[in-house]
Amino acid sequence: MLKFEFWSIFWAVFNTILLFVLLRIFLFKPINKMKSERTRTIQDNLDSAEKAKTEAEELRQQYEDSISEAKEKANQIIMKAHEDAENERAAIIKKSQEEAEKIVSEADKTIENERKRVLRQAQSEIADLAIEAASKIIGENVDDEKNRRLVDKFLSEEEAKK
Repeated sequence: MLKFEFWSIFWAVFNTILLFVLLRIFLFKPINKMKSERTRTIQDNLDSAEKAKTEAEELRQQYEDSISEAKEKANQIIMKAHEDAENERAAIIKKSQEEAEKIVSEADKTIENERKRVLRQAQSEIADLAIEAASKIIGENVDDEKNRRLVDKFLSEEEAKK
């Protein structure tokens, strides 16, 4: 049945080893080389993807920081505008009050001057009437200047009493 010959076994082993060596040189090396290149390419792609993800995260963080800064600046601008508006309002109110006080003061002076003018005019008319009445009562024309001084003195004394 089976016959074991040394040379048959030797050539079978030799052919198997030769086939293994040839396969290793011509088949396994190129396959391993392609496999390592593919592995390296995949790893490079993964590294690039990780790097892109990191850059995207940094950009997102910068964007969020920029938005936060912009919001803060907008809030500061709004607050400054409110403060400026409040200061302007206060300045306008103060200026209006000063102008109103000035107008009231000028009106008070005008009223006082007009009151004094009316009083002088009234005193003069009263003095004239009093002198005319005294002249009619006495029946003769008395010294106008002397009588006017007497009436003015009387009216001044009466005004001082009030």
